[in-house]
Amino acid sequence: MQCGNCRRLNREISLVDQPGRFAWYELLTTDMRAAGAFYGKVVGWATKDASTPELAYTVLTAADTPVVGLMELPEEGLRLGATPRWVGYVAVDDTDAKAAQIRRLGGAILVSPTDSNIGRISVVADPQGATFALVTGLTYGQRQPGGLDEPGRVGWHELLAEDRNKIFAFYSKLLGWQKAHAEADPADVYELFSAAGQTIGGMLTKLPSVSQPSWLYYFNVDDIGVAARRVDAGGGRVLQGPIELPDGCWIARCVDPQGALFALQGAWDQTRTERPATSEVGWSARWGGIASKGRVVLHKTKR
Repeated sequence: MQCGNCRRLNREISLVDQPGRFAWYELLTTDMRAAGAFYGKVVGWATKDASTPELAYTVLTAADTPVVGLMELPEEGLRLGATPRWVGYVAVDDTDAKAAQIRRLGGAILVSPTDSNIGRISVVADPQGATFALVTGLTYGQRQPGGLDEPGRVGWHELLAEDRNKIFAFYSKLLGWQKAHAEADPADVYELFSAAGQTIGGMLTKLPSVSQPSWLYYFNVDDIGVAARRVDAGGGRVLQGPIELPDGCWIARCVDPQGALFALQGAWDQTRTERPATSEVGWSARWGGIASKGRVVLHKTKR
């Protein structure tokens, strides 16, 4: 079952060919095999070994298209207290130049520009501490048909910021992102943003109790009820939802068995799984180190 209102326009666009777009995603985890099996059942991804003598690496595919990669959380990170997490890579023309610009804009470089198995990358943080990554010359995902609306793809990107009103300028200067609706009410808690003319995500201010801003990625599924049930059956947890949004799309925010946060979005086939007693539009959630609160304000063609 497809969720018509969840589907984006411009399906033929190859998103990763355009700088400023999220082009690749990696899960840093403590159990690659278990994580691959879990997401295979929940999202429908197939696994492909892409290891090198220097690095164990698994690629997860949707319809034979590489979508995300899995790798072990480095031991140094574990010693420093790092936990499993998803990292999104934004395509840029020059990783080194963008890393230098991030420093000038008040951000931080966590992993200096380096050549890797997926291209020249740098792991960075915005001025409020949310981490993401840059990539030039991406070896996966390039020139593939489809876009944000396709099953198995990452269909939405959500920033839980220290202050979403102050952080937008950083991403605009660095990546050319624009506010999706110039006439949006400044009092709205949710700020939609676009890259190369296409709305790809939203930003909101996290609750004061949250210690660290972060990015949350939404995976497209055919049926949110079935996928949510598989999250629980696979050892993960549905932390919130499924919730129906104003456009008729459903979302669920989850944690995988190793502790990485992620989200799902898709249709709800009422004949396959039971409908929740109520539909939440206003929402408030706390999940481990991440919390958010607000009213989701979305236009029907954007989510």
